[in-house]
This record gives sequence, C-alpha cells and structure tokens, in this order.
Amino acid sequence: MSDLDLLTQSLARNVKRWRTDRNFTLDALAARAGVSRGMLIQIEQARTNPSLGTVVKIGDALGISITTLLDYEQGTKVRVVPADQAVRLWHTDAGSYNRLLAGTEAPGPLEMWDWRLMPGDNSPSDPHPTGTVELVHVTAGELTLTVDGAEYRVPAGASATFEANAPHTYGNQGDVPMEMVMAVSVPPVH
Repeated sequence: MSDLDLLTQSLARNVKRWRTDRNFTLDALAARAGVSRGMLIQIEQARTNPSLGTVVKIGDALGISITTLLDYEQGTKVRVVPADQAVRLWHTDAGSYNRLLAGTEAPGPLEMWDWRLMPGDNSPSDPHPTGTVELVHVTAGELTLTVDGAEYRVPAGASATFEANAPHTYGNQGDVPMEMVMAVSVPPVH
C-alpha cells in the first residue's frame, strides 16, 4: 500500500472515529468545518484525498491536530517516527518545505526543551502525572530512550512520542554527542 493510500485510509478511519467520539452527525461536522456533507462522506469512505486546507478545517472542527487525523500508527504508548516517515505537507520548486515531524494532542501546558547528552551520559526521570506526553526530535547522534524498562533507539532525523507517566531515561550510548529538541505536554489541573 502506498503512503498516499495509508494516509487516505487513516484519514477516513480517524475522521469517523473522532466524529463519533464527539457525537457529531455528518451534517453537524460539515457545518462546524465549513465543508460539504458530501466531502465528509467521501473522506470517511476513503474515496478522496482532500486538500490540506480541508483537513485543517476538519481537525479544527473536531478540536484535534492534523497529526491525529493522519496518524496510521495506533495503540502504542511509544511511537518512533523514522526520518523518512515525516509527512511533507508543503514544498516549492526552489527547495523550501515543511515537515510534520511528530505531534500529539495537548490539552494543557506544553514545554519545549533543548537537550545535549555527551557519550555515555544518561538522565533518568521519575514518572510525570498521568496524561503527560513527551515528543522528541533528535538532531545529532542517537538517543536511547528507555520507557518503563523498554529501550527504543531514535537516530538523528527521527522523532518519537511517548506517555511519560512511567519511569523513563534519556541516554547516549554512542560515541558522539546526542542533541534533541523535546516538547512536554502536561495535563491541565482540574
């Protein structure tokens, strides 16, 4: 199955799932998103590839990110996104582009951190409150991410997301410095 087919199937499944979760009828979602009911039917039946603008409108109407709508990985607590699976949403002939590296829903505070770990170093972290999610993007070296005892390798150019309510460690088992950008989404206090 091609990448486009995977995205079309994922979009169909996710729009229907989130529309149902929100108890929206097709008509209600169409009105909220400003798209036609017919377009939503075609999307939910995986019979069309809507424009990015249409996907953004649907995501906004559902209160979720584009990443969630296009996500075809399901059910895992840790998701490593290889560099070649980052979604390029826009580009020009001159070579400009943007890539959606990784994303997750963020109902509360969101922090961004810059990290550098020298070879052999590691930084353990206690579990954060339930609902805390972390996103990392490795820019140099390789991160060894250990979450709840399971080890994941995240090389330069790749990204990962994980639920941070379990013990986790950021490590560098390589022989060059590891650098990454990290975002932390903390649930709101109720």
